[in-house]
Amino acid sequence: MKIRVGFGFDVHQLRENHPFILGGVKLEHHAGAFGHSDADVLVHAICDAILGAANLRDIGYHFKNTDERWRGISSLVLLEECVRLIGEKGWRLGNIDAMLCLEAPKVNPHVHDMKRNIAMAAGITEDDISVKATTNETMGFVGRQEGVVAYAVCLIEKAG
Repeated sequence: MKIRVGFGFDVHQLRENHPFILGGVKLEHHAGAFGHSDADVLVHAICDAILGAANLRDIGYHFKNTDERWRGISSLVLLEECVRLIGEKGWRLGNIDAMLCLEAPKVNPHVHDMKRNIAMAAGITEDDISVKATTNETMGFVGRQEGVVAYAVCLIEKAG
């Protein structure tokens, strides 16, 4: 069996009175991530990890922010498409390990729902997904609550 790992990173600015979607879950907060799609940084980082592992470039290559088809779309749809793309090359997703970096809101109460949403979109089990969160100890743009960051790694496998 051949295996590869991929790494993903995403960052979005936070804007007042904007929806905050993480892992397909809408979090209650005064500000949310802003972007062309639903700006789900967690899922975007996961998509980049998956695409990178299969040597399929990055999320911006496949889902351009100038393409109106992707405006406001759920990032879980993009994740489904990324899994389909690696499947076309004979790969299957093994596991995901992701880290969010933000000061607020608290992520821990929503981790189960995030993992469920990601598992459904990615076609793997919740047990194959780790979602963690940390703060930036009030330093930098994350610490000032101007933005949110996500990192992800994944393993993909190919039989033979």
